[in-house]
Amino acid sequence: MPATQKLDTHHKALTLNLDPTTFGSFAEIGAGQEVARWFLLVGGASGTVAKTISAYDKEVSDDLYGSGSRYVSKQRLEAMLDNEWTQLLTQLSKSRGSQTRFFCFVDTVSARNFAGTNDSHGWIGLRFQVLPGGPSNDVLLHVNMRDPSNVLQQQAIGILGVNLIYAAFYEVQTKESFLEGVAQDVVAERIEIDYVDLRGPAFESWDHRALLIHLVRAGLAEAVFFPSKGPTVPPTEVLYKKAVVLAPGYFGHADAVHSQVHAQLLASAIQKLRQELGETKSVTAGFFCLTVASFMPNEPTPEVPDLLHRIDALLSAGGDVLLFRQPELYHMTALVNRNTKAPVRFAVGLSLMIRASEDAYGNLEGRRLEALARLFAQNVRIYVYPMTATDLRDWLKTTSTTGWEWSEANEWVSASQLRRAPPLGHLFAYLLASNFLVPMGAPWRHERQG
Repeated sequence: MPATQKLDTHHKALTLNLDPTTFGSFAEIGAGQEVARWFLLVGGASGTVAKTISAYDKEVSDDLYGSGSRYVSKQRLEAMLDNEWTQLLTQLSKSRGSQTRFFCFVDTVSARNFAGTNDSHGWIGLRFQVLPGGPSNDVLLHVNMRDPSNVLQQQAIGILGVNLIYAAFYEVQTKESFLEGVAQDVVAERIEIDYVDLRGPAFESWDHRALLIHLVRAGLAEAVFFPSKGPTVPPTEVLYKKAVVLAPGYFGHADAVHSQVHAQLLASAIQKLRQELGETKSVTAGFFCLTVASFMPNEPTPEVPDLLHRIDALLSAGGDVLLFRQPELYHMTALVNRNTKAPVRFAVGLSLMIRASEDAYGNLEGRRLEALARLFAQNVRIYVYPMTATDLRDWLKTTSTTGWEWSEANEWVSASQLRRAPPLGHLFAYLLASNFLVPMGAPWRHERQG
């Protein structure tokens, strides 16, 4: 067994090479053969490496793994795993199976091209046995690569691959220890993991949805996706080239009545965006947005069960959910704009709009003006939904916010009826006049906002 202290990539690969029970194959497409290279480089590779292959040619890849799927996709990754695993066991189980924990490492990656015009991302998979002759377990990851050059991205994939194999054999005690091992030295700054799928008895006691939340809480991903229908996928797949409505909030009232009100608001915003788009062929999508950060200053960070409770309430109302690492709207814009150039719209209530306006954004050098520039830089508007005057008064009493006034024509207060004392009031009036803030009518009746 390896020592308990953290090892660097070199010593992780060497430890695996010197372990007489681990033996496997490598199939890498699109970012060199950087994972296998580590095991060949550190010495003792004959103790670990059964085969390395890199089927870069599409016809060769189709012959090995079948045609009909995108080359950088989960479907292609699963085909690679199945093919390589079957071949490995067919060739070696009789001679080595009683004393060997077999594994197959595979990846299919779109690293940065020469012109820098492609989306740098990839799918990474590992199938492995915990015990010789035991059942297989799978780890499937989707990653976004953040390094600015192809060479650096290849290097990062190499480190991540070694980490993954090492963690599978030596760090599966808890999901925290496993993900910490996978992420060591490379994730966050260089690679983002925004999807994980675990299969097999090694992981049967782990809550897979809690694992997605942990990706965000630990800073391994900017956001993860929870679907109301169908399988979980990376956020990139549901945002890609779509016109998007984001409905951020705390969503603390998780009962069916409030969830339906939230669903009405999101549906209203999607309809409004479609009207804006007119006859264009842009596909629209809407998402509720939660954050793993505290929603209000001085509040504790929400726990996983609380987040899952709120997520489930929104999913039961038929809404898809994006869970973000950071609460600021401009961070949400930045993530969405990575995947689409189409319009982005926020759907918020008055209280959230006021809170966002009042924030000083002390973490930014340009403070509030820089936050607004980041938020509205690329075809972004905020649909602002009204509150009842009673709800607005009650909410303002719970905050330190002052200076907001409004005229009451009826029970509801819209953004166009709000006024704020200068200088912030001038900025608020400018955003309204420039149509960055779009006052909306209430899509519900006789319901109080949650």
